Amino acid sequence: MELRHLRGFMAVAEELHFARAAERLHIEQSPLSRIIKDLEASLGARLFDRTSKGTRLTWPGEVLAADAQRIFQAVEQARCNVQAAAAGYRGSIRIALSDGVLPQPLSAILARCRTEEPEVEIRLHEVSLAQQLKGLCEDLFDVGFARSNQTGPGLSAQAVWHTPLAIAVPARHPLLVFKQIPLLEALRFPLVLFDPKTHTGLNEQIGRLLRQACVPINVAERVSSHEVMVSLIAAGYGIGLTCEAQMALCQSNEVVTRPLSGNPPPLTSYLLRTQSTPSEQLQRFISRITEAGSKDRRSTTQSEVTI
Repeated sequence: MELRHLRGFMAVAEELHFARAAERLHIEQSPLSRIIKDLEASLGARLFDRTSKGTRLTWPGEVLAADAQRIFQAVEQARCNVQAAAAGYRGSIRIALSDGVLPQPLSAILARCRTEEPEVEIRLHEVSLAQQLKGLCEDLFDVGFARSNQTGPGLSAQAVWHTPLAIAVPARHPLLVFKQIPLLEALRFPLVLFDPKTHTGLNEQIGRLLRQACVPINVAERVSSHEVMVSLIAAGYGIGLTCEAQMALCQSNEVVTRPLSGNPPPLTSYLLRTQSTPSEQLQRFISRITEAGSKDRRSTTQSEVTI
């Protein structure tokens, strides 16, 4: 079994159509069919069922597709490692970002890493929470950041920083009579919320707050980015519940952000990693994150006392 066999197999597995897969690979359909037949012969299993209704993976084909994906990820990682070594790096830290975690708290830490350990390459990967958890377990990432602490076996979650939750409303909206908006008043209007598929942890944290309100919720739209949220709010689709710091980056004269009244829980970001012993360079990175998180908690506590 060679990589060219797996490339042909994955093209068909993803397209479920031999002609489209061949076009994608820039080869004729007959050579692709031979590649699949050779692969099936070497493995002793039929990988596809081809009928008048179309092409579908068999169960052995589904198993191979999952393993082949990991093989290509490992090949890509090896390529990146070699290129990093050629560029003078002596190691790398692979960081996954999920749930719309605000990258700004990382900026100072990444700058410190570049200053103190310029020979260590930092790689950032924006993925879904499910992809992050899978990648951590399969050694595709060293650490990750998300807004969920539901990690599963073999992984740990550590709360590292907190950001206030806020209400985003269209300019000239009735809620702007409040300097701090009561949640029950806000819930009288349709909501624009994040899609749980792309912002799983964020959706969970906001969902807990909404359930505590014990009133009917009208969700007008679900979005996958703050930019789309701002656009829909400005267009009058509804109001948004989101991270105050993130909204500050999405500047718009048509949307106004106000804090929630009372003492709503902040949005929490977690550092996710495996429970195995980290390398020295990864341990130093984790220590920097922990130190920054401690400063964030002290700052949050002082703000609460001032309020």
